Amino acid sequence: MSIFTLQSLAGGFLDEDLEHFNKIFDDWCIQFESYEDAKDIVQTLENEETIDIVEITPLSYPKYFFHSLKGTIYTTRQIEDKIICVVEPFMGSSFKIAICDLKTKKVRLTKTSYKSIPSVENAFASLNEINLS
Repeated sequence: MSIFTLQSLAGGFLDEDLEHFNKIFDDWCIQFESYEDAKDIVQTLENEETIDIVEITPLSYPKYFFHSLKGTIYTTRQIEDKIICVVEPFMGSSFKIAICDLKTKKVRLTKTSYKSIPSVENAFASLNEINLS
C-alpha cells in the first residue's frame, strides 16, 4: 500500500500542523492515502510551488521508516509484514541482508556477509517466510 506525503523542495516533510517541515519522515508527518487527497491540501497552502507530493511505496519504506538502517540499499522486497533489503553498510564492505519489521519498526541484519552481488542475490531470492522468524 502506497502513502503520499508532502516534501519541501529544500528538504524536509510537512508536519501534521501544516506549518513546519521535519528533517526526517516520522509519525508526525502528514500522510495521505491518495495523490488527489495530497493535491487538495497542497492547493490550500502558501508557497504551494515549493512543495512536492512524494509517494512512499513498500519498496521505498526502508528509506523513510527505518532510520537505523544505514548504508546503500540495492534491492528490496516485501514478505508479509517484513521488508527485506540487500544492504552495503558502508562503501566497500560486504553485503548484508536486512530484515525490517513493519509492525515493530525494528531492523535486523543477518549474520552472514556476502562478498559479491551474485552470492547475495541468491540468498535474497531464496528467502521466504520460514527464514524470517
